[in-house]
Amino acid sequence: MLKMGFQVGSCFFHFFSSLVFIERNGVYLYPEPITKLMDSYMKLPGIGAKTAARLAFFTINMKEDDVTDFAKALISAKRDLNYCSICGHITQEDPCFICQDKSRDRSIILVVEDPKDVISLEKMREYHGLYHVLHGVLSPIEGTGPEDINIPSLIRRLQSEEVKEVIIATNATAEGEATAMYLSRLIRPAGIKVTRLAHGLSVGSDIEYADEITLLKAVEGRREIE
Repeated sequence: MLKMGFQVGSCFFHFFSSLVFIERNGVYLYPEPITKLMDSYMKLPGIGAKTAARLAFFTINMKEDDVTDFAKALISAKRDLNYCSICGHITQEDPCFICQDKSRDRSIILVVEDPKDVISLEKMREYHGLYHVLHGVLSPIEGTGPEDINIPSLIRRLQSEEVKEVIIATNATAEGEATAMYLSRLIRPAGIKVTRLAHGLSVGSDIEYADEITLLKAVEGRREIE
């Protein structure tokens, strides 16, 4: 009876573990396909083990056609997209549609950190100049210098194009401010106007909750009430 009971228990254990997980020394080991899927999700920013597990099991419960479409979308985004050889924006064709647009004001270049910033600014439908994407900011702590981001190509553009103004729109962080200062000192000697995108208090925010950099930029960017 004991032998039979052990066999039944062993079969149940293996059946259960194949469906969910095995506990070994207090650590839960998921089946290998789930573990690999979780590891893939955890490579995404802001995704921890618990969120990765939730996403993995959600994916498993998806219809096979939806999973296939999801996989195809990932592969397509990786294979079919590249960076514009002129401005560095993400695109399917080179140059990107913004650089190809002849109606754009080519005397102004707005410099941003990331392609997502271009998309955000385009949603305004108020800016009609060109862009330049740095793909990062200067950070001595992380060892990121001018050659590590898209600064050399910006300088080449300024030498070959009739640019009258460069708007620096890096984020209001220590690294963003350092990058803006570096670009300003690099560009001004060429006689090109360098401006900084205004930063300050957002609509609906309270002064008591604002950080020092936000308050400083709000004071510096003050304007007369008409």
